[in-house]
Amino acid sequence: MSVHPSAVIAAGAVVPASCNVGPFCTIGPDVVLGEDCTLISHVVLDGRTRIGARNTFHPFCAIGIAPQDLKYGGEPTALEIGDGNTIRENVTISRGTAGGGGVTRLGSNCLLMAGAHIGHDSQVGSHCILANCATLAGHVIIEDFATVGAFCPVHQHCIVGKYAFIGGGTIVTQDVLPFSLTSSKRENKAFGINKIGLARRGFSPERLQVLQKAFRLLLAAKLNTTQALEKVKELEGEDAALLAAFIERSERGVIK
Repeated sequence: MSVHPSAVIAAGAVVPASCNVGPFCTIGPDVVLGEDCTLISHVVLDGRTRIGARNTFHPFCAIGIAPQDLKYGGEPTALEIGDGNTIRENVTISRGTAGGGGVTRLGSNCLLMAGAHIGHDSQVGSHCILANCATLAGHVIIEDFATVGAFCPVHQHCIVGKYAFIGGGTIVTQDVLPFSLTSSKRENKAFGINKIGLARRGFSPERLQVLQKAFRLLLAAKLNTTQALEKVKELEGEDAALLAAFIERSERGVIK
């Protein structure tokens, strides 16, 4: 194990020999690190935090800290992090609260850029990107392959669907449709599918064509959401079915 002399590792912490712990890092007594993790410097890992393998933590990030919730009374809540994540400077991730399920989760292979925040009890999937200063309030769900742009605040209990791309500076107060390109000029709007991002993820022209039809029904046809939803259900393929199911289970409404 490579541990800088200025680092402080509490008794009880689990730090495998394959990990590198840089200067002025602190690791709390209930932290469990996976293999091959790197703490560059000035990293704080706290609380009942379980971290997978091959994660990199950049300077001044604070991971597993107490939730920013006035109702929190020191209950033994947790944070779970998967494998292969890159967590950049000044990122903060709060552990859960007793009233919100008790666990905040981050999946695998995510990039959290400088200043991003994941609030208590939020659930972030895998292959997600949170750009600089993207801010998730408590109880937010970010599904796999979604991108939240720079300086985007996401309201409590909102869901961002799979493969969605949210433009920088968008204030998210409703659920964001899967596959969508959603951004804000004067008001939040979905502008269609995230065509470039989906193509980069290997979506075939046929899948993109079905999604374009679905979004035309939702955004451009003179139909209300209920009417458009029935038409979307008639389209073939799992992507249209996923989109329809997302809309049906939305409690806050969706950004159209």
